[in-house]
Amino acid sequence: MPIYRLIQREGVFTPEEITAISEAFETVLRELGLVNRSDPLVESVAAQTMELAKAGERDHDRLLAQVLAIFGQSTRKAG
Repeated sequence: MPIYRLIQREGVFTPEEITAISEAFETVLRELGLVNRSDPLVESVAAQTMELAKAGERDHDRLLAQVLAIFGQSTRKAG
């Protein structure tokens, strides 16, 4: 899974931050309908997620919204 390699490489996140980043990544993949972890788009989602996290965004909801916006999506409200 690409996000976990990137998180390990950085080695600067707390366990709570890793959880938030990982969960945001997984949610983005679900929202975009990406299931093939070998898909280059999955790598792109991972890279964008990590760039935002490295820039300081560690909040799950904001990270999710920002990554989805990059890929032309918006967060769906649970009903």
